[in-house]
Amino acid sequence: MDIGNEFGLVPTFLPTHIIAIRLLIAAMLGAMIGFEREWHTSGAGLRTHILVSVAAALFTILAFEIYHTLPMDDGRGRADPIRAVEAVTAGIAFLGAGAIFRNGGGVQGLTTGAGMWLAGAVGLATALGYYVIATGTALLAVLVLAALRALSHRVIGGHLESGDADP
Repeated sequence: MDIGNEFGLVPTFLPTHIIAIRLLIAAMLGAMIGFEREWHTSGAGLRTHILVSVAAALFTILAFEIYHTLPMDDGRGRADPIRAVEAVTAGIAFLGAGAIFRNGGGVQGLTTGAGMWLAGAVGLATALGYYVIATGTALLAVLVLAALRALSHRVIGGHLESGDADP
């Protein structure tokens, strides 16, 4: 009897330190996106984005670990890890949709929902080892969120100020 399996010490396809590094990078990149949202008092901020990114990374790692551990000799082929990626995406979409609500005639939370969805995608990319793509995407997200927020405040704010000056 394999005592390691009794205690959950199942050997992994990826080395354990690589899994830990991928989860840590997912947490850091999710934090980058979440920090911007937290800074601007969004409902889903730092902790939410970190958890979404790390959860997406973990589900992806587990899907590929399962893929690599299943035997291939039964003639039916291997499990499809893309299904797990799709399930992660659907779960994040569910969370994002929960952040969106109507307020009078407007809609709030769209950017928060999109940010959570993006944090999940960053987690997926990190779990697959696409560190450069994941980092570039997280940086682009922060740039878009911060720069366009400043631009929209300047344009909308400037428009309102000039509108107030008219008789």
